[in-house]
Amino acid sequence: MLAMFGKKVKEYVRFERWILILIVVVFALRLGLSLAGASVGGNIAALDGNYKATEWVSINLVLLVGILYCAIAVQTTGFGTYKHLFPLLLFQTTIAHWLIGMGIILGIVTGHNNVFTAVEHCGVCGADGLKWSHAVGHIVVTPPLFSLVSWLPASAILFVTRQVRPGAFEGPLVVALPKFVAFAAIAVASLVLILGIIRFS
Repeated sequence: MLAMFGKKVKEYVRFERWILILIVVVFALRLGLSLAGASVGGNIAALDGNYKATEWVSINLVLLVGILYCAIAVQTTGFGTYKHLFPLLLFQTTIAHWLIGMGIILGIVTGHNNVFTAVEHCGVCGADGLKWSHAVGHIVVTPPLFSLVSWLPASAILFVTRQVRPGAFEGPLVVALPKFVAFAAIAVASLVLILGIIRFS
């Protein structure tokens, strides 16, 4: 059985299975809405003239939740340490971007744009998201790169989680307050960095 850092792949999958399931569900909803005629960032008259249906169903939002959950839960559940955090991020990112890649390939094969090939959601594609290089980028390049970049701020959040335990901030105010401010600053800066990564990915 394939193992990474002393844990089997199925252990990582079991640990974050609800995130992986949610990624698949959100992908299906997002693609389904766009194929059913919900405009990308546009209107669905039956619901609300200004309701952006596909905008409310976000894979990046699920990835953000997954990053934050894993960064905290690996410590609070005793699952592992920093080295075990990376495979968790890699698995969820790989699933998400392989699915997105499949959505792009579907658009290429059918010759019709969907939410994953539309210009509004493809900042690096130029005027046309229906490109094989676009699909390959999501399937091959993005998973390891995104996982590595997001692992750094996620590790910072894990660091804070490991330090914040019963009695961590006990003692004289002059000692406890700077420690609390430092940990809070690390956590907030890490969250902002993760949001930036999600926003521009």
